Amino acid sequence: MSILSAIRTAYGYEDAFGAKDSTTQEMRSAIEEWFALYYNREATKDEDPCQRIAYTIVNKLTKTAFGEYKATSEDDFAQAVLDALDSRKRKAMQLALIGGEALIKPFPSASGSFAFSIIPRNNILVFGRDAEGRPTDIGTAERTIQGNSYYTLLERRTVDDKGYLTLRNRLYVSETPGTLGRPVSLQALPRYEALHEEYTYPVPLHGLGLALLKTPLENCVDGTHDGVSVYAPAVGLIHNIDRNEAQINGEFERGKSRIIVSDDLLRKGHDGRRRLVDDIFVGGGDENPEDLKPIIFSPELREKSFLARKQEYLRNAENIIGLKRGLLSEVEAAERTATEVTSSAGDYNLTIIDFQSMWEVAVKEAVLICGILGPMYRVPGAHEVDPDGISIDWGNGILYDEDKTWSDYLNMVSSGLLKPEIALGWRFGVPAETEGDLAAIRKKYMPTLQDEADARGEDG
Repeated sequence: MSILSAIRTAYGYEDAFGAKDSTTQEMRSAIEEWFALYYNREATKDEDPCQRIAYTIVNKLTKTAFGEYKATSEDDFAQAVLDALDSRKRKAMQLALIGGEALIKPFPSASGSFAFSIIPRNNILVFGRDAEGRPTDIGTAERTIQGNSYYTLLERRTVDDKGYLTLRNRLYVSETPGTLGRPVSLQALPRYEALHEEYTYPVPLHGLGLALLKTPLENCVDGTHDGVSVYAPAVGLIHNIDRNEAQINGEFERGKSRIIVSDDLLRKGHDGRRRLVDDIFVGGGDENPEDLKPIIFSPELREKSFLARKQEYLRNAENIIGLKRGLLSEVEAAERTATEVTSSAGDYNLTIIDFQSMWEVAVKEAVLICGILGPMYRVPGAHEVDPDGISIDWGNGILYDEDKTWSDYLNMVSSGLLKPEIALGWRFGVPAETEGDLAAIRKKYMPTLQDEADARGEDG
């Protein structure tokens, strides 16, 4: 259960924030169910989540998307931000795929750069969105346990019509984890003593000052701007698979071989009941034990029908979500990296591209925000960064086949159809638009050609 779910159960959190959550009840229930499907491991009489379908979907998509990912920049400050993001990319992607949305929050790190925390959707209250669906007014919660006390920081972020962001912080303390408790000063905890109860940034921060990860799926719950889980369309199927697992478990339990014997052969335990050590023995009664011979009970198992139905469920889940056939339904299939899915086509390939694009947009947004916040936080070397100066390479097989493209470029250079500087610029991810760009490439990557040009007195 998220912090806000606990607050909703025991306290009017909307009263604490002073705003009404715009999320519909249908979406609230759906978000809670998505996280439950991902984290739930406990079997019940009716469902057994041992297949962990939600986890499998999220894990495979994340692994494939980042199989050969690399983000670089020639700017030292931007590269430091990219390195910090790199350490959080999998958690951020997974939480976004689970809840439909996630927020990446930058803050100054002890190393003198930026670090990032990831806010999942079930810990976000959305009080307002713009016409494009981007949040403009949200509330989040952060829990700290100190001694026997539970501290909850409620942070509200609001963007006005001119793009200026206002933060409002309120700290609460409780002796029980399920309640918000009473308000206390921000100075009650050392980690919050530098915060302001209300602060408006002097310059626009590109929205909420948080990078947004939102799945590129149409909302199939209530049709609003809220993002939906990657497995939202398959929730019903996942429940069917879990029910199927419970049924097949019951079938095997009922189909276990049992030997029925008279009760006088069973040992008497401390509780007075008679039993044999091995659980395959079942008492058949005390009357006329000499007439009751051991009987073996072993009904026929029907596992084939259950397994066939489960495979069909998994294939249906692949079709609904848009995964490559066999990714879930073929248990023998080996793990695939980005390079190894070059033969993928249709929905699966498009799904991977969409989620890679989602991450690329969030990365550039996060770097842009850090470039604005850095000077305010006095981060050494911080400055505003042009997102176009960031190079993101996804490797082969998803957005393009890098080796094939490089081979094509070399053939064009050999045929005189393309300048070698342009090919080198693409290969190393550097600009190759202007004569100055081409001269820089020759100087760095083609020193012999540049020396000949200098000897002739040519400019570049």
